[in-house]
Amino acid sequence: MLVLGFVLAILVGISLGLIGSGGSILTVPILVYVMGVDPVLATAYSLFIVGATALVGGIQNARDGRVDFKTALIFGIPSIIAVYITRAYLVPVIPESVFTLFDFEVTKPIFLMVIFAIVMVAASITMIKPQKNKQLGEEIPMSYNYPMILLEGSVVGVLTGLVGAGGGFLIIPALVLLAKMPMKKAVGTSLFIIAAKSLIGFTGDLKGSEIIDWKLLLLFTTASVFGIILGILLAKKIPGEKLKTSFGWFVLVMGIYIIVKELFL
Repeated sequence: MLVLGFVLAILVGISLGLIGSGGSILTVPILVYVMGVDPVLATAYSLFIVGATALVGGIQNARDGRVDFKTALIFGIPSIIAVYITRAYLVPVIPESVFTLFDFEVTKPIFLMVIFAIVMVAASITMIKPQKNKQLGEEIPMSYNYPMILLEGSVVGVLTGLVGAGGGFLIIPALVLLAKMPMKKAVGTSLFIIAAKSLIGFTGDLKGSEIIDWKLLLLFTTASVFGIILGILLAKKIPGEKLKTSFGWFVLVMGIYIIVKELFL
């Protein structure tokens, strides 16, 4: 199962390299269901894995001129603040038994996994739905809806903190729609934002009582980094929108599976 987990870790990196999102959507289920990591701890591991992998991808995209650092700062600062506060102060105060409904106890791990699955379903709809703005060209002048960019950055930060999701599936549409950014540049910029807020969010877990398995974490991250290098190379040959739609259907099935498994099995 460990070998399978590391093979799937490469898939995490490939996903980030190809479409700029989907990394944490795969990472948490792999850690929980394949590698047997506690769901709460898995969300923390996911922040480190996705953050480190996205940083490598972001640097590569920056070298190719596909990163807008101004937008990364505008979106990233409120997101970083929100994710750190969420991991350091909100997640620890969620009770182990969240609530009971018809004799069914919703524990903290179940609660976080169901939230994560809902995020997966929402992400899949975003990926499956055709993006009308995907053909925006470099010649279109970029404009900034500052209040909306700041607000969405904060919302994505809280979401990242709760479920360990990098939020690329929310960041990329926001950059394309709110900053009129070309799709390829949005992917590269998104990776830098994901890297910053995920890694800083992970530091919020270092003050907790959880014991981190650094060997597992670093091996998984290494495999994922290898995957993003492959993904960036493949992105030059495979139509991103076609792959994005296929990945969206896969994520939808996974999200529904997690909801059914946590609540009914």
